[in-house]
Amino acid sequence: MTIAAQASRMRFHVDGWDPTYGSSVENAEHGIADSTAKVTPHTELASADWKPISPSQVSAPGAVLFVDGVRRVEARIWIEQPPSAEPATSPGNTVRDAQMALCASYAAGTVCCCPDRGAHLLSIDYRRGLFTTATNAADVPTTAGTYRATVTPDDEDQNLAVLLSTALQRQLTDLEVLVATHARTALTGHGIPEGSDLLVVDGPLRGRTHLPRALGFIKSHRTAYLPPNLHAMIATLAPGERSPVFLMGTSWDRHAWYLRLPCTPGAPWAGIVRLECAANIPAAAAIELANLSQALLPRYASIEYKDTRAPQNLVPVAGLERELRRHLGNPILLSRALRVASVS
Repeated sequence: MTIAAQASRMRFHVDGWDPTYGSSVENAEHGIADSTAKVTPHTELASADWKPISPSQVSAPGAVLFVDGVRRVEARIWIEQPPSAEPATSPGNTVRDAQMALCASYAAGTVCCCPDRGAHLLSIDYRRGLFTTATNAADVPTTAGTYRATVTPDDEDQNLAVLLSTALQRQLTDLEVLVATHARTALTGHGIPEGSDLLVVDGPLRGRTHLPRALGFIKSHRTAYLPPNLHAMIATLAPGERSPVFLMGTSWDRHAWYLRLPCTPGAPWAGIVRLECAANIPAAAAIELANLSQALLPRYASIEYKDTRAPQNLVPVAGLERELRRHLGNPILLSRALRVASVS
């Protein structure tokens, strides 16, 4: 091959994520979208002084708790509505309408990583739910368990499927808070001093910012929250380095920072995760959590030949996801149980 031919060859990187999970950069076709979030970048460093931050010495927590939840829609059903009178052109006639609903299973759990026992499942819970806007909805008992009805107010300005999916997500978030609280109670039997643990929630911290010593762990990116010059710096992070802490506000406020986990060199944002903590803690406390995350989380990064979402899908979280999905049950049997219940 000539030198000219070599120079003209296209250079490219393969995204290590399994395509069935999308991409670590979710808006990959058009790049990361700009954000309208209000960002205060000078929490830790002034904008002009922003640079990658190397790991520092920190005191390890007594235990690291990883919290995650999974959800699965078993069926879409239609709930008949009470009969209503037709227009006067058809006197005496009545019609029945039907409202769409989702029957879903969801589960949440916690993995504890502590010096004495290593990584082990600490708490787990699962539920089945019926999500609808139909005001006459009732629980649906089946041979595989009861789907508890959750009626959410109708919103004509929002797509119904999105509305019901959001209601399901709220219930899952509440369950994650519940198992996290129970997990911290269970730590008393581990000999872990109270207040010495770190809680890592897989996903945004929204709805859980009241939990103390908690971090949100975001694996994929669809939005550029930082100004262009600061956003460009994220791609220069070396494995183990993080960005300075900044304050970010959308529909809710939080401190945030970016961290690159150990990974095979490749795409500019390979191995990049965003971490969040509560906005109502002092800046010094947020920086302390950022340093702690930087020292701890790289050791839990997954490996490409073992996980198709490496390195962002942390090893304890991957194991927890598998266990949670097992607790959801066999989807074929659950679907059959719903069909039987519908005609009984």
